[in-house]
Amino acid sequence: QVQLVESGGGLVQAGGSLRLSCAASGRTFSTYALGWFRQAPGKEREFVAAISLGGVNTDYGDSVKGRFTISRDSAKNTVYLQMNSLKPEDTADYYCAAASNFYGLQSRRYDYWGQGTQVTVSA
Repeated sequence: QVQLVESGGGLVQAGGSLRLSCAASGRTFSTYALGWFRQAPGKEREFVAAISLGGVNTDYGDSVKGRFTISRDSAKNTVYLQMNSLKPEDTADYYCAAASNFYGLQSRRYDYWGQGTQVTVSA
């Protein structure tokens, strides 16, 4: 069992930056691939980024490539999402997720989810 708690969301102007954090409970953090997803009002959940078990491999959604960076710190049981050059269309609730036997963009393959943190980007 893994519990995930996101933080770091808030209101930012377009062009600004935010860093989201997701703290995971449990001693098996290093055995999970991790991902970030987002969901805007009235829209489907969207893949944002994923990072593999050891942090060697990363993947990003097309809309955030070159602007967002995912990383993980196993010593702190935390995964981060650094978001730069934010745009109003990045406004959404952001969720982190953990997968025990999967790495990639398919949300249904993730086993555990956080409660989400809201990001609002003003024009």
